[in-house]
Amino acid sequence: MLKTILSISGKPGLYKLVSQGKNMLIVESLIDKKRMPAYGKEKIVSLGDIAMYTDADDVPLRDILASMKKKENGEPVALDIKKASQEELRDYMASVLPNFDRDRVHVSDIKKLISWYNLLVANGLTDFEESAPETEEADKAE
Repeated sequence: MLKTILSISGKPGLYKLVSQGKNMLIVESLIDKKRMPAYGKEKIVSLGDIAMYTDADDVPLRDILASMKKKENGEPVALDIKKASQEELRDYMASVLPNFDRDRVHVSDIKKLISWYNLLVANGLTDFEESAPETEEADKAE
């Protein structure tokens, strides 16, 4: 599910991949449901490709979102990211991912993570587990 949810640099919120054109992607905003083209010159990143720094290995975003879902019982995060102090945000992050790298994970990253999680929950996109790989490709090869 996270492979089709995109972050586009310079544009607020998250976008769902709807279709692909010749030189562009057609995306739908999760905020206002408006569709628009996203071109190759824009920095487009799938949430499935994002990971967060920890003291050991990087942790995929899907694992962090699943941990947030478990902590919040599937509800949006109650912490107001605009009014919360840096310490409150870091404490929240530590409760979700205890060994996150405090030097490389900035407060702005934590705010973005919380806002993305709340946006996904508001749109009913809470299946953060990795889906099973498709077997169609193997069938076509035979």
